Amino acid sequence: MNTPDISTLRNFRLSHDSAGLAWLEIDCPGTSVNRLSSEVLGELMSVLDHLDTHPPAGLVIQSAKKSGFVAGADIDEFDALDHEKQVHELVSRGWHAFERLSRVSYPTLALIHGHCLGGGLELALACRYRLAVADADTTFALPEVMLGIFPGWGGMKRLPALIGAPAALDMMLTGRSVDAHKAQRLGLVDANVPSRIKLRAAAQHVRSGKPPRRAHGLGRLLNTRLLRPLVQRQTLKKIAARDRYQHYLAPRAILEIWAHHNGNALLAPELLREISGSDTARNLIRVFRLQERLKSFGKPGEHAEEVRHVHVVGAGVMGGDIAAWCAYKGLKVTLQDQDRERIAQAQGRAQILFLHRLKDSRSRRAAFDRLIPDPQGQGVSHADLVIEAITEDLEAKQALYARLEPRMKPQAVLASNTSSLSLQALASCLKEPQRLVGIHFFNPVAKMPLVEIVESEVLLPRSRATALAFVGKLGKLPLPVKDAPGFLVNAVLAPYMLEAMHCVDEGLAPETIDEAMKVFGMPMGPLELADTVGLDIAHAAGRQLTGSLDLPKCLEAHLAKRELGRKTGRGFYTWKNGKAVKKEPGTPSAGLAQRLIEPLVQRTRAQLEAGVVADADLADAGVIFGTGYAPFSGGPLHQEQHRTPQVNPI
Repeated sequence: MNTPDISTLRNFRLSHDSAGLAWLEIDCPGTSVNRLSSEVLGELMSVLDHLDTHPPAGLVIQSAKKSGFVAGADIDEFDALDHEKQVHELVSRGWHAFERLSRVSYPTLALIHGHCLGGGLELALACRYRLAVADADTTFALPEVMLGIFPGWGGMKRLPALIGAPAALDMMLTGRSVDAHKAQRLGLVDANVPSRIKLRAAAQHVRSGKPPRRAHGLGRLLNTRLLRPLVQRQTLKKIAARDRYQHYLAPRAILEIWAHHNGNALLAPELLREISGSDTARNLIRVFRLQERLKSFGKPGEHAEEVRHVHVVGAGVMGGDIAAWCAYKGLKVTLQDQDRERIAQAQGRAQILFLHRLKDSRSRRAAFDRLIPDPQGQGVSHADLVIEAITEDLEAKQALYARLEPRMKPQAVLASNTSSLSLQALASCLKEPQRLVGIHFFNPVAKMPLVEIVESEVLLPRSRATALAFVGKLGKLPLPVKDAPGFLVNAVLAPYMLEAMHCVDEGLAPETIDEAMKVFGMPMGPLELADTVGLDIAHAAGRQLTGSLDLPKCLEAHLAKRELGRKTGRGFYTWKNGKAVKKEPGTPSAGLAQRLIEPLVQRTRAQLEAGVVADADLADAGVIFGTGYAPFSGGPLHQEQHRTPQVNPI
């Protein structure tokens, strides 16, 4: 047999050490992340051909990228496929490459730092051993379901065998990631190692001769061929509860392929054809790209100042939760409010957030220590960013700015979390109006991914860049918008929610109205959403956008009783433990969903034409990530243009 020539490899570097170990480093050129394109998979096969001729004592696969191991398959390559045969070939290429890797005669180990996603995790699963670099923010996920597709390169076969059916199905059906510590608890990795000894640990482990990990106990039992159909039936019930109207096909396909084809999608060509050719998959891939575009706005630019200390004024639900999220993300936060009780309540909510989000008591204590009560506002003079989150009242905000501005550092940025007021009007009292920016979070802060960055005509590039980078640092999606009534999201939501409230005035039950939109594809109906946003916010946005005092009578009635929705425990619904208490919905009438959605689509188009956002893609992105608009549709403007057939307008 001739030794394959590997001197022309573009994506890999292969070397050998004195102990006979082979070290394979992935380093895709021209990009900050590794992605498994057809070229990369082809080169991997060439490497395996080469190693077949002179088997090493062991093979360690690692990444040369600082960002992580492998970010998954090449989505652009998948999206460009327009023929059933091409899709089959792509899945077959990855499946057979990783099957071959899993069967080589020498031990193999994946040394993983940073992100290990999708095809990257499937590559790691094909190795005998896996080590995670614990101090490198290492995470693992099979997020294909979020793109409307499934992990077709062996993940559906190997992950359940490694960690058991329940844990594996949870990862595959939700796309959720696990960190290095949880990965070790699950048995996904053999061990966590610090970066300073990772190479030595990898060399020792790959030569250890230890048997490869396998699931045990009930998790292993539930992955047997006999019990898989039972697990499938029980899991389908849970999926049906979340996706009652079957807008998303991929979770059901994953269950079918795992239960009846041992995770091999090539044995289910009809499902492969249905999923890969669906509008849902194309639209979810579009949404993924929109998300990546928003993320790119949050990368530190040349004008951005690093924010280490944030001062938040206003410890109400929004201000307190913004402060808590900043502390959770590692920033020093001083929280100011003249009412000490509100600060205490904000600290209580923060403690719950940290308990749910942080795994160990030391991390939770550190986050809580970063959130500093500051009733007198002493943090103003030290903060890099001051966020005002008080009541939606122009004069009150201006009076506050007059007190804050003289005490702020010269380079500090002043931000307002206003949801409806004009930035130009707010800045009119400032000596330096060019450093006021809108940083508009949505309620609940911990769950809503979008943050609007509101720009006035005089905003300094430095202030804009600092605000964008700050939001990116918080792990949120920043959307640049121009100063206009309601900006984008509230401008779009207001007519949608008001139309739903007019339906209440006409005698329709809130549950029936919300059900119509859930059939349409919304994760939440407009009245439950109004309760979540806050009926006071909906009222302010509606009044400003319509210029009318004649708002829905039901809204005025709730406000008169100070029933503001979720934050007060009562609105269109009674709220208990953060959830709306609902009666059984009636059957929505024909055309109700279209009646409700039409004002939203019209307003989205109007905001685009007014230049509030730069283009239609950003308009769709803002509405999807800011309102929860059905992701499978690709967004309101995209849906209107393409008339997506999956949508069922009642």
